[in-house]
Order: sequence, then C-alpha cells, then structure tokens
Amino acid sequence: MPALSPDDVDAFLAEPGHLARIGTVDDDGMPRVLPLWFIVHDGAICFTPREPAVIWRNLVRDPRVGISIDEEASPYRKVVVQGVVEVLHQPGDDAAWQPIYRQIAKRYTRDDWADSYVDGTADQPRALCAVRLDAPTTRLRTWRMPVAGEDPRGIWHPRYYV
Repeated sequence: MPALSPDDVDAFLAEPGHLARIGTVDDDGMPRVLPLWFIVHDGAICFTPREPAVIWRNLVRDPRVGISIDEEASPYRKVVVQGVVEVLHQPGDDAAWQPIYRQIAKRYTRDDWADSYVDGTADQPRALCAVRLDAPTTRLRTWRMPVAGEDPRGIWHPRYYV
C-alpha cells in the first residue's frame, strides 16, 4: 500500500474532523484506547486530557503512547504514531494555552459552539500534551488504499509482513 508523502501527511492531519485514537496502558497492564480531539501545532500532535481522566494518570506513569488517526472513506488514509508524550502545560495552567484549546475545538465544531464549550469547561483542568513528530523516539507509519489507476494488489503496508 502506498505510503503518504510528508506533504500528504501534513495535509491529512490538518483536515478537520479526524480523531486521534490514543493508546496508553492502565496501571494493571491492560491497554486503553481513547478517541480525542487533536491539532498539529509546532510539529507535534497536541491533545488535552482532563486531570481526573485515566488517560492522564496513565501518561503521568508512562508517557509512551500509540496514536492512530484515520478516515472512514476511501482512500482510507492512516497515520500511526508511536512516541513519548511531552507535557507542555500541566493541568491548572489552562489559561496559558487556552487559545490552542479553542483552535482544537474549532476543528470539530462550529466556532460559536467551540467558544461556548471551552468557556463552559474552564473549571475542568486539562493538560496540554504533545508528541513531536520529528523526535528521535517517534515512529510514524502511513498508508492508504490504492486510488484510480494504481495497482490494487499488494495493499497491505509492509509493516504487516515483518
């Protein structure tokens, strides 16, 4: 299956509406995957777990994550990231990065609803977390289904063969 070019990855991740499905490990060793809103900001996938959430506790204990971002329609583009989360802002420091949170919300909802949502949840502390796409600890894989004119055979990503 053809990999996405760096420009294709940038364009895909910039499209509104795609969810980041973020995998962490609970303290009992069980995997947990949570869909979250995200934005690519300064070369990093940024997301905002709330302070009381299990995902936040998991990230504090073990900052390694797996992230899957994909689409439901053809050509079924996929971006899969393994990396280490950097906490850019701790919960309670929300005012320092609220403009980024507004940008995230506006990728998924109307502007007026996003503003209302951000303002209405200001009492729920969040962290601003990032996985830098160019970090040496980050692994990024991409693929998509063939499009018109491409050979429909061999559609699996080579990663599935190793």
